[in-house]
Amino acid sequence: MEYQIGDIVRTKKQHPCGSKLWEITRVGVDFKLKCQGCEHVIMLPRQKALKMITKKIEKTEQNDKKWHKI
Repeated sequence: MEYQIGDIVRTKKQHPCGSKLWEITRVGVDFKLKCQGCEHVIMLPRQKALKMITKKIEKTEQNDKKWHKI
């Protein structure tokens, strides 16, 4: 599975704050993840990050409303 910056992922084990959701902020040889519970940032080697991620959470797309003057 391909991961991109901004994706929200669920991990096998939870962070000490209780959250299992992380936002990917860097993709490459290393992954940089930001906890969605306490905003703690960690960097992991790619292989370790891929092992700990269980699934990618679908984002809810919001419709951008453009306001026009009448």
